[in-house]
Amino acid sequence: MNLSIEQRGSAVLLAVHEERLDAHNSSELKAQMLKLFEEGKNNLIVDLQAVRFVDSSGLGALVSGFKNASSRNGSLKLSGLQLQVKSMFELTRLHRVFEIFSDVDEALASFS
Repeated sequence: MNLSIEQRGSAVLLAVHEERLDAHNSSELKAQMLKLFEEGKNNLIVDLQAVRFVDSSGLGALVSGFKNASSRNGSLKLSGLQLQVKSMFELTRLHRVFEIFSDVDEALASFS
């Protein structure tokens, strides 16, 4: 999976550079988030700007990350959702669970 990880103030930015977040690559995202949590980095922003499609495995990986962050008194926020991805979150009502921001800067500002 093509990911970039960058410390941005009190949060870690995880940018997904894939068109699809699905059964083929979602376990890598899940493992990477878990590694960050184990390193004590509990505030994550997952930038999905490049992602055009998310399936149930991709949603599951993000929900798993959200639960891990919450159990560590941290947070997992999403940014840059394309229309198709956003409608998937609305269809599954996950837009009520996640904090979703239009871009990374907006998500970063929510931590201060």
